[in-house]
Amino acid sequence: QVQLVESGGGLVQAGGSLRLSCAASGRTFSTYAMGWFRQAPGKEREFVAGISWSGTSTYYADSVNGRFTISRVNAKNTVYLQMNSLNPEDTAVYYCAKSLNYKDVNFSAGVDSWGQGTQVTVSS
Repeated sequence: QVQLVESGGGLVQAGGSLRLSCAASGRTFSTYAMGWFRQAPGKEREFVAGISWSGTSTYYADSVNGRFTISRVNAKNTVYLQMNSLNPEDTAVYYCAKSLNYKDVNFSAGVDSWGQGTQVTVSS
């Protein structure tokens, strides 16, 4: 089982930026699509962004498209989420996720593993 550990969350003012990181254990990281989800208080967990095993294909939720960028460095077993132009509606716990296969960038087939989450709070 892959272990996923997120970092980089925090408090930021509206209009600011944060970069989240997700470090994965195990030797199979590079063979799976990876992604980010978020869950705001009182709301269901929602998809944010996904990236294929090679990094050549990405997919974003409409709410973050053009503001967030997902990337990965397979040599470091790490996936990133660069978040720009943050607004208070982006406040949530952000979770790293491992897909069930190498190309499912929108996680239509489901999630294999979750990280523990990192809190992002955007103040107005």
